Amino acid sequence: MKNVIYNDINEAVFCEIELLRKELKKNKNIVKGYDFGKNKIIEKPISQIALNAAKNKKYCRLLYRIVKWKNPKTSIEIGTSLGLSTLYISKAIEPKSKLFTLEGNKSIAEIAFSNLKKLNATNTEIIQGNFDDTIKPLIDKITEIDLVFFDGNHHYQPTINYFEICLQKASPNAIFVFDDINWSADMQKAWRTIKSHHLVNLTLDLYFFGIVFLGDRITKENFVVRF
Repeated sequence: MKNVIYNDINEAVFCEIELLRKELKKNKNIVKGYDFGKNKIIEKPISQIALNAAKNKKYCRLLYRIVKWKNPKTSIEIGTSLGLSTLYISKAIEPKSKLFTLEGNKSIAEIAFSNLKKLNATNTEIIQGNFDDTIKPLIDKITEIDLVFFDGNHHYQPTINYFEICLQKASPNAIFVFDDINWSADMQKAWRTIKSHHLVNLTLDLYFFGIVFLGDRITKENFVVRF
């Protein structure tokens, strides 16, 4: 796993995704709609979302390496945003594998859909709606989940709820990646709860990312990793 974290690689598709990011950062069109995580109506330019909400290149490339190493058949992303991290996951998995990505805001989901189409991410399906309404039905129709990227509602109880729902269909050695584990006291509390769960046997704390490994080990281990 050390090589996965530190051995950065260059892929041609990275240039395509980052070119798209640059275009989005220049896009002044206004997005409106309801933000379920913040429980309010939002109205902001696409450029602001690309600059502040989308995961940066360093962590997107790390996410790509994790996914490439895991080679999951079925993956879930909770929090599509503009689809940049989605594209990194989509391009890391096999064409025959499947990525389901969930987005609450309808207008943002439409932009993400357009971005996925531009880069031919045919192995990816966007599901739009309140996570509280969409996660459980999705999990119910999936046989097994190999990887989940949690980057949606950054509050304690929703994070724990989604974690426990995804555990229901997690494969024996599934990997869960949590974004912004130090974003707030709520997320720090959620991370502590997740680390202590009896099905979690190994965690890596990269400050922004928290990586969770499920499976059977004699002893539970938690590491803080400089990245």
